[in-house]
Amino acid sequence: MWTLALWVFPLLCKCSLAALPAKPENISCILYFNKNMTCTWSPEEETRDTNYTVRLTYSFGKSNYTAYATRALCSFSPPCVLPPDNCSVEVEAQNGDGKSKSDITYWDLDHIVKTEPPIISSVNPISNQMFQIWWRPRENLRVYHLKCILRFRTVNSTHWMEVSFEDHDLVYKNHNLVYNLTGLQAFTEYVIALRFRINESRFWSHWSKEETGVTMEEVPHVLDLWRVLGPTDANGMRKVLLLWKKARGAPVLERTLGYNIQYFPENSTILTEINNVTNQQYELLLMGQSYRVSVTSFNSLGKSQEAVLRIPAVGEDTIQCISDMEDYLTEPLLVLKWQSSVPEVDTWLVEWFPETVQSKFSGLSWESVSRVTNWTIERDKLKPLVCYNISVYPVLGQQVGEPYTIQVYAREDAPSKGPKTWAENIGLKTATIIWEEIPKSERNGFINNYTLFYQAEGGKIFSKTVSAGVLQYDLESLTRRTSYTVWVEANTRAGGKSGDTINFRTLSISIFEIICLSSLVGGGLLLFSIFAVTSALKKPNRLTRLCCPDVPNPAESSLATWIGDNFKGKSSPKESENSGNTEGRVLKPCSVPTDLVDKLMVNFETFLEVVSTEEARKGQESILGGEENEYVTSPSRPDCPPGKSFKEPPVLTEAAPGEAYNQCLGTTEETYTEFNEQLLSSGHSPEREPLCEERAPNPYLKNSVTTREFLIPEHTKREI
Repeated sequence: MWTLALWVFPLLCKCSLAALPAKPENISCILYFNKNMTCTWSPEEETRDTNYTVRLTYSFGKSNYTAYATRALCSFSPPCVLPPDNCSVEVEAQNGDGKSKSDITYWDLDHIVKTEPPIISSVNPISNQMFQIWWRPRENLRVYHLKCILRFRTVNSTHWMEVSFEDHDLVYKNHNLVYNLTGLQAFTEYVIALRFRINESRFWSHWSKEETGVTMEEVPHVLDLWRVLGPTDANGMRKVLLLWKKARGAPVLERTLGYNIQYFPENSTILTEINNVTNQQYELLLMGQSYRVSVTSFNSLGKSQEAVLRIPAVGEDTIQCISDMEDYLTEPLLVLKWQSSVPEVDTWLVEWFPETVQSKFSGLSWESVSRVTNWTIERDKLKPLVCYNISVYPVLGQQVGEPYTIQVYAREDAPSKGPKTWAENIGLKTATIIWEEIPKSERNGFINNYTLFYQAEGGKIFSKTVSAGVLQYDLESLTRRTSYTVWVEANTRAGGKSGDTINFRTLSISIFEIICLSSLVGGGLLLFSIFAVTSALKKPNRLTRLCCPDVPNPAESSLATWIGDNFKGKSSPKESENSGNTEGRVLKPCSVPTDLVDKLMVNFETFLEVVSTEEARKGQESILGGEENEYVTSPSRPDCPPGKSFKEPPVLTEAAPGEAYNQCLGTTEETYTEFNEQLLSSGHSPEREPLCEERAPNPYLKNSVTTREFLIPEHTKREI
């Protein structure tokens, strides 16, 4: 059992893996006249191991022929295939795995005949509107009826026009077929081609080689006439530019030898004529009244009809009938449509010129339109990225009405540069962003809108879009004391362009807040002042003590304990104030205690030097022999040895610090001189030993003198 399975399994696998060739289908045959019949079928691509066997039956089934091929193509040559005849074709495909046969197909050779392209012998102009075309087939087809198609076009056009005809419309001349092509334009060059087929066949021949011909000349056609009106000068004169050209539909090759111009005022019979103008424009200098102008062209055959136009007077009211106009772009055309409120107007004059030209006279183009309310122009005939002014004038007879003007771009792009931007009115949470319009020469299209982008430092980018007429935007809900980056993008239909970025920083405090804070502080100070004044009125002594504190009485200070109890009884500040003239009186020097500065510090830095005249007198009597000289002894000086005393009691002398200082400066030199003379007269040497033992100098008085001389009032001196 297992042995049988092993033998059957390879056979089953071989059967399952067998790939028969595809069945030939869609058999198509063409009989090339007097050459061969070629048949093709599908699939066209097959494996290399596939071979084809094609069986042909001809002579109405009486004969057969077998051909072999390695690809999906097979040809049969005469005499197997000669019309008229009926044939059948069968295709068998074979490879190593098996065979596949197609269905049998039947062919009437007259229906599958295809001829070679015909030959155009000549194109002869018969008149200004007709050609006589001579042509012939390459094969001998006299026994067959033929169908023909002739196509033609002008040399400057891509649009072909076709004419169909049969052989009974043809005339045989010198082994050629002749056909007359009519309805042409005068003096126009045409391109002509021809093809044909046997009447019963479904296959056309290829187009013949193209031939050209020119129709005969005729009298020129009427011209299209237009004018451009200039401004009126101080003398009432104005420049009028006359423009003319061939009308639409006129022969392309129409030759003109020259032009004649005539013009005259409407209210006058004086005619002015200008002949033999060769250019297609002419400048007239006219008055402000209305004129009629006519232009004709002429050649060797005659003169054209007059093209007449009326020049309106200055300030004259003209008809207005165009109510609306729109434009749109369709590849490859620019289309203009308008609406008219006057049905009688059926002629329009369209003029256009780029906005960049210096003068309308130099860059103007124009065209006349009749019986339609639309106008088209190829976009390639207009400059890209340039704004054009297009005006449509209604023309009723010889009257020209008011124009309707719009601006268009034939092709747009993003602006060349973005708008210039700056920020104003920057507040806590608001700012006004202002930008300028882009110059028209750099817009490259119509600005549809502006997009404002702004971003806080380290934050997200936000945007706002406004219409083309808006040139500023107020930003709100910003964060105080924050830096922002802003830029503006101008957008056209074709794209956008951003300007330079700007930066600004919102305020940390507003003027309103400053005013409020100042008002609060000022109000607080005002309330405090009112409170202080009110308190002073209620308790005046308290305010007096705050503003003018009491000055301690030196007489009641601890200084009195240094000198003795007699200080209060013998001298007081009041007695010093009531003393007489102090001129010429000098306080005597005396020793000063080392801690005098520390002990004399008071609230307002005023101190009193208290002098012991008694101790000073004791020292002077021993030196000067009892002469009555008074000195001020510094408290820092030590007491004299015991046993020595003055008879006179000590006297306290008080002097104003500034007054005493000034007096001392003025009398110091005189006092020392007098003192030295007294020492010399008494026979004592100035270098003798001092009466009292010298101590170490007080550090507070390191740079000061140890003795001072003061002026003593007269009554005090007398007491001493």
